[in-house]
Amino acid sequence: MRYRPLGSTGVHVSSLCLGAMMFGEWGNPDHAASIGIIRTALDAGVNIIDTADVYSGGESEVIVGKAIAGRRDDVVVATKMSSPMGPGPNERGTSRRWIVRACEESLRRLGTDHIDLYQVHRPDPATDLDETLGALSDLVRAGKIRYAGSSTFAPSAIVQAQWVAERRQRERFVCEQPPYSLLSRGVEADVLPTCEAYRMGVLAWSPLAGGWLSGRWRRDAPGLSSHRTRTMPFPQTLSHYDLTVPGNQAKLDAATELARVADEAGLTLIELALAFVATHPAVTATIIGPRTDEHLHSQLGAADIVLEPAVLDRIDRIVAPGTDLNPDDAGYQAAVLSDPARRRRTAVTARAGEA
Repeated sequence: MRYRPLGSTGVHVSSLCLGAMMFGEWGNPDHAASIGIIRTALDAGVNIIDTADVYSGGESEVIVGKAIAGRRDDVVVATKMSSPMGPGPNERGTSRRWIVRACEESLRRLGTDHIDLYQVHRPDPATDLDETLGALSDLVRAGKIRYAGSSTFAPSAIVQAQWVAERRQRERFVCEQPPYSLLSRGVEADVLPTCEAYRMGVLAWSPLAGGWLSGRWRRDAPGLSSHRTRTMPFPQTLSHYDLTVPGNQAKLDAATELARVADEAGLTLIELALAFVATHPAVTATIIGPRTDEHLHSQLGAADIVLEPAVLDRIDRIVAPGTDLNPDDAGYQAAVLSDPARRRRTAVTARAGEA
């Protein structure tokens, strides 16, 4: 296992990060089996685990806490907040009120007195960044968290957060967590270069494109389906796998071609996909998300693979650099695009302006 510095923090983490989203109701509900997978990964040299409060309603954090008991000091624990954790309007977001409460509840579930990397799961347009960074800074000073990070932020939001931290003397985000895979390369255009410019670490999520690069998804495969569409409570998950979506047809073609490239390079498609993400100089660690022992062992070997330039050139010809074959895979749509009222001047507002 190779280890890399997490941005400019001085902390070194393994090039593979164990993602815990599939531990619990959303993936593997067997706690004993999930704990075994986590401990196998730790024994293999993985020293960073990434989870979130929303994963299986907190169950993932509970499982991680059980698995690291007795070896807490050897593990960099990363978790996230801001996603809805209840029906109430204040049980989500990035207000000081919610961040403090969410942190205390994550600490309780994880069975620890501190979180190494506490990340904003998604941007919250309703909350001033100074409010968010102020709360996170207080948690750092209180010893509840060591560092703060962001997840799936647009380049402009990454820059804005750095600017606010500098001007207001807040703790800055030391790490960003973007979606990045052979099929979703949009972050290469701006997000990754921005992280490099600010010496931020990068934990890349969904390197297997939600299973599209597992080797099962190809043109000649019958009965294509995803476990995630049956277990994850998010309607937008369906759009990632719906084969009537043109972008997904492009993904299917690309996955079929990439499987051929992997085979000719003497690799599995999983190994090719994980090694590709690790190749980018901005990437600190690639997040793997196994649900079973078989999944884990199929992914661990990628830590030592270095792809030849000729292989990388072939990949570029199949999926152009900086390209998301399905825009839905970018992970986050800006509020100004999702809310029509923020991008259209209606007849009513136009008349009001003229008056």
